[in-house]
Amino acid sequence: MKKLYENHKYHCISVISVIVFLILWWMMCDVFGVFRTTMLPSPITVAKSFVTKLTSTVPDGGTLGTHIYSSLVVVLTGYFIGIVVGIPTGIFMAWYKAVDYLVRPLFDFVRTIPGIAWIPVITVWLGIDLPAKAAIIFINVFAGTVVNVYSGIKQTDEVQIWVAQIFGASRMEILRRVALPSALPYIFTGLKVSLSMAWLGIIAAELLAARSGLGYMIQVARNFGRADLVLVGMLTIGLLGAGLTLLLEAVERIFVRGRTK
Repeated sequence: MKKLYENHKYHCISVISVIVFLILWWMMCDVFGVFRTTMLPSPITVAKSFVTKLTSTVPDGGTLGTHIYSSLVVVLTGYFIGIVVGIPTGIFMAWYKAVDYLVRPLFDFVRTIPGIAWIPVITVWLGIDLPAKAAIIFINVFAGTVVNVYSGIKQTDEVQIWVAQIFGASRMEILRRVALPSALPYIFTGLKVSLSMAWLGIIAAELLAARSGLGYMIQVARNFGRADLVLVGMLTIGLLGAGLTLLLEAVERIFVRGRTK
């Protein structure tokens, strides 16, 4: 009962903080006139533009739903490929020294290069369609996933490994029964961090001659001086990212023991 009360209390605090932020934003724009509409529209203007954009194709040729679908396809494609490749890479780098010595120098070099820097090369390799955009997302996601999975496997308690060895467990059994379960919190942290990195890369990915997508919508709105639509795109990306993160946290509570929040 006490834990339920605490959860409701923190949820209420979160809601109140958002409401206070919106009120301050509205007062700075509509009451005190600190910002011009072309610089920072009020939340009421942004909300109206959000509703209008659900059916309007001005000025970028697509509705908000069309742009959301286009961006989700790119983000989720690059994200899932990134974690499918990144999780095994992190596991084998952490568990097998030979793989670590072989892969880590190249990985440490590549992961320092931001995804946007790969755009000219990827354009030459893959063109400007979905594979190219997903590749930008993949690069961001892969690096974050590998780092967190690697850290999770490396922190496995040596005493647990020693006990498993005493009972005759093979190295692969120790990995499956000891290292991976203890690394799950790190793995899910990596999945959430990588999801954020995926959304960070969507603007760069949609610079590749895109005709739809939230990044494309933001670029066109900026060119037309539509600060309200720029904010609509930004807030939509934030809401989508938050929703997918909540979904990951729900999955985490199912698989990670002891997680109740």
